[in-house]
Amino acid sequence: MSDGDPVTTLTTDQCWAMLHEHEFGRLAFHLAGEVHLTPINYAVDHETLLFRTAEGSKLLGVVMNPDVAFEIDEYDEHRARSVVVRGVARRLEEDEQYRTENIPLRPWVTSPKYDVVEIRPTEITGRSFDLTRPWLHMLPS
Repeated sequence: MSDGDPVTTLTTDQCWAMLHEHEFGRLAFHLAGEVHLTPINYAVDHETLLFRTAEGSKLLGVVMNPDVAFEIDEYDEHRARSVVVRGVARRLEEDEQYRTENIPLRPWVTSPKYDVVEIRPTEITGRSFDLTRPWLHMLPS
């Protein structure tokens, strides 16, 4: 990559660090021949992601087709960063759900979410973008 390139590829370690820093992202999953995208809160458990869900489309989707994608991002006036995780999701069995006890995985809404889903990454990619956004610096005429 040449100096001055506004796009930088994040290392795997940088991607994991960003995943640890955040707790909200978007899950893409297949259901009935369609791709669905939904926000979820999550936590990192070793080298997997865990989230809670109730019975419904997310759980049905990952049980029927475990291939998923997950994305987080952040931005400010000068920089944007994004991490995409492609992986395999599975509903944890009851005897595995203890894994949520030592990580900061708490529901953001009061509806009951008894099922825990694990995303085991098969690919993690990330990029950082230096933003110019020239319209922010234009003076009105």
